[in-house]
Amino acid sequence: MASRRIEFVIADNPPKRLDKAIARDVPEEASLSRTRLARLIESGGVAVDGQAVTEPKARVAEGAEIVITVEEAEDSHIGPEDIPLDVIYEDDDLIVINKPAGMVVHPAPGSPSGTLVNALLHHCGADLSGVGGVKRPGIVHRIDKETSGLLVVAKSDVAHQGLAAQFERHTVERYYQALCYGTPDGNDPRLRGVRGASFEPGHILKITTQLARHRTDRQRQAVFFEGGRHAITRARIIEAFGTPAVASLVECWLETGRTHQIRVHLAHAGHSLLGDPTYGGKRKISPKALSAAGVAAVDGFSRQALHAAVLGFKHPVSGEMLRFEAPLPDDMQGLIMALRLPVAR
Repeated sequence: MASRRIEFVIADNPPKRLDKAIARDVPEEASLSRTRLARLIESGGVAVDGQAVTEPKARVAEGAEIVITVEEAEDSHIGPEDIPLDVIYEDDDLIVINKPAGMVVHPAPGSPSGTLVNALLHHCGADLSGVGGVKRPGIVHRIDKETSGLLVVAKSDVAHQGLAAQFERHTVERYYQALCYGTPDGNDPRLRGVRGASFEPGHILKITTQLARHRTDRQRQAVFFEGGRHAITRARIIEAFGTPAVASLVECWLETGRTHQIRVHLAHAGHSLLGDPTYGGKRKISPKALSAAGVAAVDGFSRQALHAAVLGFKHPVSGEMLRFEAPLPDDMQGLIMALRLPVAR
């Protein structure tokens, strides 16, 4: 198998551990993450002054000569599948996809095939230069199976590291559009009594909580105020439907990106998403507030009405600022049209 050699010298005042020292001093163009470097040490791919070292905690001195041998990326164990993709943008380092509702992002025990990764392996083919030593697309964020919209995926190690760092710093621009029950309006006194809810200028709802797995249902996330992971969601009303208003089109944006975050947070505020089987409960809309077609459209909507509409980030290689938009899919547009129909009097 072909390989490449990376040679450099440990600089002044190195960290005591080998893994931390080489992570600091390895040339940036090598595109090796800390995780990858740790694996290379453990597999015998790192030599210090001519001797292989397999212990990441080994001591290393200033001036030590380091040689890293990186084997050519292996083929992924996941099989490529010829599945059509809605490609919004693509270059040598990354690809932006408008994912349809119903597609899982990554293979899992319940979804071993038919996923976005299977489709990307077929679409990108030889263009994948390897992520983590394997020829695979680098998934840096995900959206739920039944959520539609924009995803960026890395095609190279350097892009994977750069994008992952932006998501970790919360500098990626992500806006979603959702249809929810009720109207999350700052004039609603009930909302002002919801723990974790506050309002910002422009009637923007801000929800700040911790999120973690539900204590009894491991497939769900739940709101906590101690423990868990910090999560902040903002939402504003774009359009309200019904007389009185019983549903809204809202724009949501994330300061953090946790599993099911928008769905859990809006449900916590009493405004769960239309069609959400996990967090929506069994809510019904009064037939007096909407047209018969509107009520039927809500009752028949079989997925959470959530779409990742805007994605913006800095290109991890060129440094160019990129921003993409994806229109609402047909099912959500059809639902909105039904919600707008007048009520027969």
